[in-house]
Formats: sequence, C-alpha cells, structure tokens
Amino acid sequence: MELVRNVRIKNWSSDARLDGKTAIVTGANTGIGKETARDLARRGARVILACRDMEKAKDAANDIINDTGSNTVIPCKLDLADTKSICEFAEQIYNMEKTVSILINNAGIAMCPYSTTTDGFEMQFGVNHLGHFFLTFLLLDLLKQSSPARIINLSSSTHFMGKIQFVDLNSEKSYHPVKAYVQSKLANVLFTRELARRLEGTGVTVYAVDPGVVYTRAIRHMKSFIQMFVKAFQFLIRTPAEGAYTTLYCAVTPELAKESGGYYCNCTPANCSRAASDDESARKLWKVSCHLLGIRWR
Repeated sequence: MELVRNVRIKNWSSDARLDGKTAIVTGANTGIGKETARDLARRGARVILACRDMEKAKDAANDIINDTGSNTVIPCKLDLADTKSICEFAEQIYNMEKTVSILINNAGIAMCPYSTTTDGFEMQFGVNHLGHFFLTFLLLDLLKQSSPARIINLSSSTHFMGKIQFVDLNSEKSYHPVKAYVQSKLANVLFTRELARRLEGTGVTVYAVDPGVVYTRAIRHMKSFIQMFVKAFQFLIRTPAEGAYTTLYCAVTPELAKESGGYYCNCTPANCSRAASDDESARKLWKVSCHLLGIRWR
C-alpha cells in the first residue's frame, strides 16, 4: 500500500559498521524487522532472522542477501508463542554463535481476537512481552560474554494508554484486544527499565523504542480501523524502513553505549508514561513474569 507522507521522521543516518558482530532480529521476515535486518546486513553484521514461518524467513533472507551482497543472513525458526520453540532457538544460537552483540526484540502482534499461546498465555501478552522476556533470559549469558552488547525492545506510544492488570494479566476474566495490546506495550517499557537496572556494570545496555505509526502485517487484525486512520491521517504513516530508524539508532549510535533503560522515539530520547516510569510496577512485573514462565532470574 503506497501512501503519501507529508511529515517524515527526523532525518537520521549513520555510517557505523558492524563487521564481525552478530545481531538477532525477531519477526524479521517482514515489515520493520525485515528493514532492520537489511540495514544491519549492509553494515556488515551477521544477521539472524528469528521467525515463526521458515518459508517466509528464507524468502526474506534471500531478498536481503540479493539487495546487500551479504552472505551472512541466516533464517532460524522461532515461535514466540511457544516456550519450547524459544528454548530450541536459544540452544541453536549457543551452538552456532560465539558471540551475539545485538538482540532486537521486534516481533509482535496487535489487537487480535482472543487466543492463547501454546503455554496458555493470552496471545498478545504472551508473545509481545513474555516471549521476548524468556528469549532475553535464555540469551543473556551470551550477550554478557559478548559485551559491549545491546538489547532493543520495540514498544509503542500506545503504552501511554496501558495499565498492567496484575489481577488478570492473561485476560481470563475479561478480554479487549486494544487493552491487551497496550498492556503488552507498557510491559515492554517496564521490562526495559528493570532489565537495565539489573544489568548495570555488565556492558549490556537496553533500550525501549517507539517506531511510530507504521502500516505492517502486525496490525492486520484491525484493517477497518486502519483504513479510516490512513484516509484521515496518512501524513503520519511511516514506511517500514522509516519505522526501523529509531531501532537502528539505538543499535549503532556510539554515544548510547553509556545510556541504558531509556525510551526512544524519532531517534531521540523521549518521555514515557507515568505508569512506565513506575519502578515498583517494573519489579512486580518482573517477579510475576518469572513465576508464569517457571524461571529464576535474579
């Protein structure tokens, strides 16, 4: 879908190279994830495309290879809705990679009808938050060994509408697709905040990113609303490549090596919501997430 854009994202570019570094991008077969992976490959990184659909992942890898000339773009199976798949992916990475310098938790789903993950979690909370929480937990030793390393968690400005429903995280009592989505995006920012605190002094830094309004497959469940939005506010819509800018800014900007735990929008630090700045909620969400996943992460 080609859109007219009168207002563009802040102009940003960088000639930073990533030769010899390995980056993992979840949900990299399409949209923002694919454009992020494409840019990282152009910079010389070895890029792991972590995707649920392997056929689409292979097609994306071939497209990026043909476009960039890189021969180190590797599709790997990862289903964030299945903890067994996450474990298998992490084991594959440890067997395959000596270092991982960048983990980009990009994949996500938005405002879908109610469903649950393989492990029984509400799908949006399960994939957008718990899936990436568990993946980061499993890969953290490798990231620490590879320091300096960076973790980027994709959130959204919609987190301002979010509230963590600790009494009903899995929407078992009541489900609304928008409320479940914004809760998961708030969880992304709180996870970033608490993870940064716990990683102080390790050489691993963490960033939460708002990519802006981007028309991607992630919003396929709300087509009628998006069509109305696009018609009225098409000047706000960004291409997937534009949506990747802030992720890439956080991944490669040298000055950010001394920063961690912040929220970024339009390639600059931004204010997150009051709820996203609540350290007590961040610690509580961490504890509850560990309990739900059956892990000990201190």
